[in-house]
Amino acid sequence: MPTRILPAGADPDAVRSLTTLLSQLPDAEPQPPVTDSTQLVDTLARLAAESVDELPEVVVVHERIGPVPALELIREVALRFPAAGVVLVTSDASPGLFAAAMDSGARGLVGLPLSYEELAGRVQAVAQWSAGVRRHLGHGAETPAGAGGTVVTVSGAKGGVGATLTAVQLALAAQASGRATALVDLDLQSGDIASYLDVQFRRSVADLAAITDISPRVLADAVFRHDTGLALLLAPAEGERGEEVTDRTARQLIGALRSRYEAVVVDCGAQLGGAGAAAVETADTALLVTTPDVIAVRAAKRTVRMWDRLQIRKAEETTVVVNRHTRGTEIQPALVQRITGTALARTAVPAAFKELQGVVDAGRLHELDGRSTVKQALWALAAELGLARAGEQPSHRGTGRAAVGFRRRKE
Repeated sequence: MPTRILPAGADPDAVRSLTTLLSQLPDAEPQPPVTDSTQLVDTLARLAAESVDELPEVVVVHERIGPVPALELIREVALRFPAAGVVLVTSDASPGLFAAAMDSGARGLVGLPLSYEELAGRVQAVAQWSAGVRRHLGHGAETPAGAGGTVVTVSGAKGGVGATLTAVQLALAAQASGRATALVDLDLQSGDIASYLDVQFRRSVADLAAITDISPRVLADAVFRHDTGLALLLAPAEGERGEEVTDRTARQLIGALRSRYEAVVVDCGAQLGGAGAAAVETADTALLVTTPDVIAVRAAKRTVRMWDRLQIRKAEETTVVVNRHTRGTEIQPALVQRITGTALARTAVPAAFKELQGVVDAGRLHELDGRSTVKQALWALAAELGLARAGEQPSHRGTGRAAVGFRRRKE
């Protein structure tokens, strides 16, 4: 059986040379090359959605790839698609880089300039390893989506449109449906999740900034376990510490959370920083919350265009959620979709602040009554996104630990 090899690199000449050499290997079947990290992950995700057997046995990553650095990309690929072996092609074949590549999940390293013998030997070894992994998984087995967990980011078109409210309720819905759920506050300067959930905390995401490898134990020390069962990773109380959290930290953090939780909801706020950009780029679903007014919709359009220019997220891969929707407003969800060029959530969240005011002022958003139309809409959105079971509604008693549950709709 031929060995399928997917080359990835941003330098056209280097990728062309690599592909030519790969095509000369015995029983090799090079796939059309991908030119950046986003395209590589998207390609592997599309193949994995069909079956583990559709994944290439070997992924060859050239050191000149972007926008995600090669080692971070390898870490993500190894975590999300464990049946595909990754080989790094690099001009630095030092023991230090070799160790770093192995730590990131690479199965081998090939030095530049390329040598047929070295490349052939390494690709053959990795292909055999990949075949062994697939036999262990079982023929035709499906790879886990998102490497064990689904990541949903929630961003605001501008401040005050309800991104944090949306993130909190999505996480609560996922947790109440029986999924182990983490809620992360990456609104690093002005995150309010702790205030909304009445939490006093010492640890924050900033405490992970200086850690090069976020192990399960390190992650557990930073997480706050809420009464609802949610695992909270909060923004620092001192906003200036948010600058310590880099895109690298965010990628490592999300990778670690994916491997431990079935659902990960990330509040990215309305200001784009490196950490938030990394989260949006690597998310399975990126939500952009707006309200149906001219200022917010214009801000949503600016955000979508900025994400596209920076190669963070394409417009069609972004889902807009309309909050504070009423039938009488001139700007309806379909118009928002046309203006922004994005996908549109089927669920619009109604304007009903009176339902929220009491629990927001008390910092007890998790105790919002299940009869609230806002809560019902947000939990329906969670079902739409696959975070919760469809056809069920929250309990009238809220979502405290003693009251977690769903009530089936009457037919």
